[in-house]
Amino acid sequence: QLTHSFLRPPSLLPVMKNLSEVDCGESTSPRSLHGKTLFITGASRGIGLAIGLRAAREGANVAIAAKTITPHPKLPGTIFTAAEEINKAGGRGLALEVDVRDESSVQNAVDACVKEFGGIDILINNASAISLTPTEATDMKRYDLMHHINTRGTFLCSKVCLPHLKKSANAVRLSLMTIGLCLI
Repeated sequence: QLTHSFLRPPSLLPVMKNLSEVDCGESTSPRSLHGKTLFITGASRGIGLAIGLRAAREGANVAIAAKTITPHPKLPGTIFTAAEEINKAGGRGLALEVDVRDESSVQNAVDACVKEFGGIDILINNASAISLTPTEATDMKRYDLMHHINTRGTFLCSKVCLPHLKKSANAVRLSLMTIGLCLI
């Protein structure tokens, strides 16, 4: 399920596969994710899902914040299938339909996550859009989409989650971005 090279550059595929297969066993150390709540954008597939599954194996709560609610003909996973996988891996999954470009969508998802799990300890800004086209072939609509998701979406999710992260004893905010635009 993590072999779609058009989702991420091929150089990241081994990392994605390895991350989803890491088994660190059960842990109750201070760095354990047991009982922690992760809000992960773009977690219905790929790196976001792999991070969620890894956290679930330690007993984390994982909010799958993504747009995919119905199966795509070429891409695996929905927020619902991701939540099922999180639950089977030992965590608690929460499927949240979110468009990271829309303030009310993000606010509603964060509110639902906090209501369900009591707070947010870790924000993973993973949702991204990419275009592997040369500059001359990239239309402005595609360019704007990439920046609305990759930049505005990251800022918006960080802003809305920040009050909850400040309440966490061990808050973490991680932003992953893949910006692919061929200049030639």
